[in-house]
Amino acid sequence: MQIDFATLSAYQRYKLMASLIVPRPIALVTTQNAEGLVNAAPFSMFNMLGEDPPILMISINKLQDAHLKDTAANILANGEFVVHIADEPMALQMHRCGETLPSSCSELDHVGLSTAPSQAVAPPRIVEAPVAFECRLHETLETASRHIFIGTVLWLHAREGLIDIERHRVRLQEYFPVARFGASYYVRTRDRFSMDDGTPPAANPIDEID
Repeated sequence: MQIDFATLSAYQRYKLMASLIVPRPIALVTTQNAEGLVNAAPFSMFNMLGEDPPILMISINKLQDAHLKDTAANILANGEFVVHIADEPMALQMHRCGETLPSSCSELDHVGLSTAPSQAVAPPRIVEAPVAFECRLHETLETASRHIFIGTVLWLHAREGLIDIERHRVRLQEYFPVARFGASYYVRTRDRFSMDDGTPPAANPIDEID
């Protein structure tokens, strides 16, 4: 099967790419506007880009008539955001943060998530998330349909016990983020294996290997 992308509409390209480039990690992003209202929204066009400097990327689509999503508008206004990784216990709340609400309403209040102050940026972090990366805007790329924000990670928050601070190892047997699959589907991350010998992580914890 051969498909010439030049013959497809933007929506057709989106449907194919978003259902084939999977699974994708999900960034649940908090931002804050000038009035102090905290916005939260999930984005699966997201990933790590490098460690020196530590940068990550989120891609946010533009709305019709040149309108911006609250997350994009807030980042463009103040250059700060916090990226959270959602795990199984908070997966439904993460998904519901994508519902359309008036700009005067906070998604966190709507879905019942709580916040705590960040260390280096104004937007707060979500307490229930196992991981939060405080970010300052490093660079913005703009296409006809999207803003692509590259952020520098300033601070990391992790659930107590998730990271071995002495060895900088994540206890992966205690970490179960969800990811985006094609269409409206999500996937869990419990089916794990090692390419070295096929040993299940329970018998040979993959996060303990140097």
